[in-house]
Amino acid sequence: MINSARDFFSPEEIEDIDIAIKNAEIDSSGEIRVHIENICEGDVMNRAKEVFNSLEVEKTKLRNGVLFYLAMKNRKFAIIGDEGINSVVPNNFWDNIKMNMLNHLRDDDFVYGLCESIMMAGEELKKHFPYRKGDVNELPDEISFGSN
Repeated sequence: MINSARDFFSPEEIEDIDIAIKNAEIDSSGEIRVHIENICEGDVMNRAKEVFNSLEVEKTKLRNGVLFYLAMKNRKFAIIGDEGINSVVPNNFWDNIKMNMLNHLRDDDFVYGLCESIMMAGEELKKHFPYRKGDVNELPDEISFGSN
């Protein structure tokens, strides 16, 4: 029985997602966070914005943080980029990533879809926010899990 959001994934799958985050951030000053909960009550974008703020994704120096938010039981998700990354990506960039994730979620291939989408965001971060000497990892790479 699934009691917590963490229970949706095996330890190996959690490790795969953590590795995808680390790989997406290589050679970039950008930051990617993943937050997973069981249930999102209400509007998914509103909840994702709350999580974005609580995880302090907006506190990166270049405002180039990205949040992947998933509510597993009701199959809701959102992707939010901070103002720095939003100002340089193409208009349809986040929609393309969302469609990629949606296609995988429909096939119950959550981990691959999430990892692939994280890497897509990472490629854009590398293009617009390449690593510079002195860049530090400003946010944790590990997945955060909600209590519900």
